[in-house]
Amino acid sequence: MQHVFEVQGMTCGHCEKAVTQAVQRIDAHASVQIDRGQNRVVVDSSADPAALRAAIEEEGYQVA
Repeated sequence: MQHVFEVQGMTCGHCEKAVTQAVQRIDAHASVQIDRGQNRVVVDSSADPAALRAAIEEEGYQVA
């Protein structure tokens, strides 16, 4: 299942890596595509979207 999140505060490759790792801690097999310019994170995962959102927020990013 595909989940799209609007994530504020990603400014560099390190940010992308942090978000990707946060998602993959919830679902190790998740596919994560990030478009920093659009503040968009697309996650292909069967995990609960609320858990994915919480994991991203725990890294210090705001999910709209």
